[in-house]
Amino acid sequence: MPIRTPADMPVNDILEHENIFLMDENRAMHQDIRPIEIGILNLMPLKEDTELALLRSLSNTPLQIDVTFLCTKSHMATHTSKSHLNKFYETYDDIKDRQMDGLIVTGAPVELLDFEEVDYWDEFTKILDWAKANVTSTMFLCWGAQAAMYYYYGIKKITLPKKLFGVYPHKVLHRKVPLVRGFDDLFWAPHSRNTEVDDEAVRNDDRFIILAESNEAGIFLCTTCDGSEIYCMGHPEYDRMTLDKEYRRDLAKGIDIDIPVNYYPDNDMNKKPLLQWRGHANTLYTNWLNYYVYQNTPYEMNRIKKELI
Repeated sequence: MPIRTPADMPVNDILEHENIFLMDENRAMHQDIRPIEIGILNLMPLKEDTELALLRSLSNTPLQIDVTFLCTKSHMATHTSKSHLNKFYETYDDIKDRQMDGLIVTGAPVELLDFEEVDYWDEFTKILDWAKANVTSTMFLCWGAQAAMYYYYGIKKITLPKKLFGVYPHKVLHRKVPLVRGFDDLFWAPHSRNTEVDDEAVRNDDRFIILAESNEAGIFLCTTCDGSEIYCMGHPEYDRMTLDKEYRRDLAKGIDIDIPVNYYPDNDMNKKPLLQWRGHANTLYTNWLNYYVYQNTPYEMNRIKKELI
């Protein structure tokens, strides 16, 4: 799939080395098709790592995708240069009068704060209101999923007794729902979080369809009945070494953290982790783009607008 990103974005060289088809702006303008417009609200501190992971995940369909990276203006990033954000990112003020076919909202390392204590919460909720009215389908990841469920439906998060950290097995519950089409009965996915949504509240709310869950990690994947909101409680976009980086970072800080489960061979952190989730992660993003974005979005963008609930 061709992905259009800014011509000199740093991750482009890595993607091209991996034979991922990137299309420059000049060539894209001469394509006689309307590309799919996807926004990525990147709330992760290491933004370039997240850019790379998500662009890899979006690169497995024949659709042409134009990606717009978004950040919050009300939070000062400390792990990504201001010049990078100014050059490659837009904010709510830039896109509030636009429509998009799809939106991805990432996780964020603010789980232990109450939602209203997050310094960009007001701006974040404006983006959620905008997405409800102007985006065909939004995929929320980890903290982004918890925050959206709380804002839209009042479902609270619960602090875990210890961090859920590692790669966990999950079972598919509704095989005929297009989002999990092609999934095996049992699949693996990474988690890295200190909180979870109130699973019982989600199970008792008939506005949601739970598609996959884990005995250890709880609900992993659910969607609203119309498919306009996808909630993923883990990090299917993580690369092979992401959990390793997080683990070594926390150890260096003196944080008491367990070794990530089901990750290092023989639980030996000096051995290369097994990549056990990439196939299903790619299928998840491909299904979302195909069944929930491309097949549902109108050709004319100004027809996307929906009513707020």
